[in-house]
Amino acid sequence: MDNNEPILEIKHLCKYFYQGKIPSKAVDDVNFKIYKGETFGLVGESGCGKTTTGRTIIRLYKPTSGEVWFNGKRIDGKLNKKETKDVTSKMQMIFQDPVASLNPRMTVEEIISEGAKINGVFSSNEELKQNVHKMLRLVGLTAEHATRYPHEFSGGQRQRICIARALITNPDLVIADEPISALDVSIQAQVLNLLNDLRKELGLTILFIAHDLSVVKYFSERVGVMHKGRIVELAPSGILYKNPVHPYTRSLLSAIPIPNPLLEKKRVRFEYDPSIHNYNENNVPRMIEVEPEHFVYMSDSEYNTYLGER
Repeated sequence: MDNNEPILEIKHLCKYFYQGKIPSKAVDDVNFKIYKGETFGLVGESGCGKTTTGRTIIRLYKPTSGEVWFNGKRIDGKLNKKETKDVTSKMQMIFQDPVASLNPRMTVEEIISEGAKINGVFSSNEELKQNVHKMLRLVGLTAEHATRYPHEFSGGQRQRICIARALITNPDLVIADEPISALDVSIQAQVLNLLNDLRKELGLTILFIAHDLSVVKYFSERVGVMHKGRIVELAPSGILYKNPVHPYTRSLLSAIPIPNPLLEKKRVRFEYDPSIHNYNENNVPRMIEVEPEHFVYMSDSEYNTYLGER
């Protein structure tokens, strides 16, 4: 596959949940691409639609409209048995809560091997067992842990098991849905460093979902900022942090704590007020490329104001 060809391409993706006839627009006209070997960060506050986007991509939710293209094939509609196997083995997800996502009645070996067994990734049980042990060592556990049950592990160790389960099928894309937010702060750095090491060692392509912009900056090459189901800004991480244009992005960045107590005391929070946009039928917002690879959801009048301030 050509590196210039995206592994994942999302086109006008929408996912609405209905209560009666009133739609709750969890994901509303989302567009982005992820390329081979890249880590793409999707960031925003709780309830903005990040997790719903990830679950819709991996087919846990059926999209209301839009298209999901994976490895050059459209996967959001009905798939035959072979197509389903290709998607389920080559796209994996690490869930937010390692406690809820592990079956307490299964051993670690059974948990990690389940996906590989279903998809027939390995030719024999012996080969499968060897690869389970290999994955355990890769994520910082040992082969002896294979016979234990999830309740015997700490939160950080459980998330390592979830990572091993995701990687055993040798996926082309891993969707990491806030993989450190349910862990203690001291353990978060360990799991994040592990993911970073595995990304480099295995050449992983990752969709990294988080609400912490400081973590996303450390981990992602490109970042999409979500607000109320829409991506409002999309740019390489260096550009986004140096030149945030959308007021919601500036609000998120202003909330990042500063380790220096003296500077933290003087930090000024920027509050985002959506009413400042004044959008209407004569002032319609769209994604505008304000500089190379830097897209912002704004109206033409806002773009003109931005150009005047530069």
